[in-house]
Amino acid sequence: MELYEQPQSSSLKEGDVVYLFYRNPHTQNVATVQQASIVANPYEDGQLSIFLYDTYYPLSDEFVFFTSLEEAEALYNDYFGPTYE
Repeated sequence: MELYEQPQSSSLKEGDVVYLFYRNPHTQNVATVQQASIVANPYEDGQLSIFLYDTYYPLSDEFVFFTSLEEAEALYNDYFGPTYE
């Protein structure tokens, strides 16, 4: 398994798309790769947020995010095993 180099959150700008692992809040053993948008934070002027499922999350380096779906799926498969469609 290769070591993943995450881009810094400061390299993102409004309108960018990122991918992240999202755990189902009702079934903790279910995780998926989800697409999210980088948007202006409506609660903090001049700050950015990750917008996912109608919720704004303050953008920080505490989130593990990917700039490509291929990277997200590769690391997801390393951690959770392959998925089948």
